[in-house]
Amino acid sequence: AQIAEQFGKDIKSYCPDVKHVVVVFNPADITGLITLIYAGLKPSQVSTLAALDSTRLRSELAKYFKISPDEIRNCRTYGGHGEQMAVFASTTLVAGRPLSELIGKEMPEGDWADLQQRVIQGGKHIIDLRGRSSFQSPAYISISMIAAAMGGKPFTYPAGVFVHNDEFKHILMAMETVITKEGVSYKNVQGTAAEHKKLTESYEHLCKLRDEVISMGILPPVDEWGRLNPHLR
Repeated sequence: AQIAEQFGKDIKSYCPDVKHVVVVFNPADITGLITLIYAGLKPSQVSTLAALDSTRLRSELAKYFKISPDEIRNCRTYGGHGEQMAVFASTTLVAGRPLSELIGKEMPEGDWADLQQRVIQGGKHIIDLRGRSSFQSPAYISISMIAAAMGGKPFTYPAGVFVHNDEFKHILMAMETVITKEGVSYKNVQGTAAEHKKLTESYEHLCKLRDEVISMGILPPVDEWGRLNPHLR
């Protein structure tokens, strides 16, 4: 959190005219939020790396159904990263068929539960195997995000974005987003009632982390964020 605080201050001091910032280091939902507040940038100018979880879901489904990853479409995980992420089935197409219709039929419920855990534990599993975090996939996705912000192909996987609406407030988390030369924008997530409940639980977990950072004195209370970043008033 302190590193993110200094990072945000350095952006304000040394590159206030930056076009877009992608925060990679974990816990990215919190480090991205702290960076945004101290950098004084618009929310559309700061995003965080969140697509790895969605691409891990795609990879796991491809292995399970023994088909090419190109035949797995619109995999989505939202909210936080790690144990509290919300893994969605309702958005995903497997060779053109909705995954939600395959679960309980061609894919037993227990297999789906196990697969979700492999996705949730994906980063930990890599560290267990390699003794360190992966860098190739985060680097590739980060470059894709920055390329989109520079005016290249829009980035349409989930990204961490500052969210403040009728349901989720004063938080940065993975949503249904798009990054273009105009920056990052989000829209409300669509899913089943059970999936939305999981997303709400993920949001509440992130709120606890945010409030912990506030109690540490690294962030001011929410109603004072506008003093550091006028765009958050």
